[in-house]
Amino acid sequence: MSGKRSGGLPITITITKRPIELGPRFRRAFLFAAEKHAWQARKASTIPYIAHLMGVASLVLEFGGDEDMAIAALLHDVVEDCGGEPMSKEVRRRFGARVAKIVDGCTDSYVAPKPPWRERKDSYIRHLKNASAETRLVSAADKLNNIRSILADYRQLGENIWARFNGGREGTLWYYRALLDEFMRRKPNRLIREFELAVMELEAKARSVQVNHSGK
Repeated sequence: MSGKRSGGLPITITITKRPIELGPRFRRAFLFAAEKHAWQARKASTIPYIAHLMGVASLVLEFGGDEDMAIAALLHDVVEDCGGEPMSKEVRRRFGARVAKIVDGCTDSYVAPKPPWRERKDSYIRHLKNASAETRLVSAADKLNNIRSILADYRQLGENIWARFNGGREGTLWYYRALLDEFMRRKPNRLIREFELAVMELEAKARSVQVNHSGK
């Protein structure tokens, strides 16, 4: 790849690493996820749910994941939201044991209706303690995409945003702080640093609102 400096002298940029190849399995996973989540939308919005799955897969690839991990990112909610144990078996059959293991590692419920919110979240954080590095990366990408969406909506809606969450204001803040503490327990990478910045921003915004209200 070549170009010119402002002074007219040529420059050459050499790319030494080949990009990760995303083959037919990735495309099949995208279509599978789009079909299974077809009638779902992001929380309290009309945004198709596939947008979240694409965002998570993008983060996984951006922060060093391979094709299997990107496929798992596309499918990380399909067991929890679209069929439980039978869906887990279908993911294994279609996309292999490694993908299925990561998807299972990102799942906090296999039944409907789901168990109580706090019980599920406590259990999920305990599960992360012994999860593989690749499962933790996909999980962190999921949580980073979620918290960035929360921050964007918080800037627009303020405190009204908490009504959409089962954990409410305090529960949601607790959960993201607990996730961060667990992710930081191992050597943090760039993805975890980005998640840390997002958690700190959300906490700071929530504190500032609390201070403003208490000062009235």
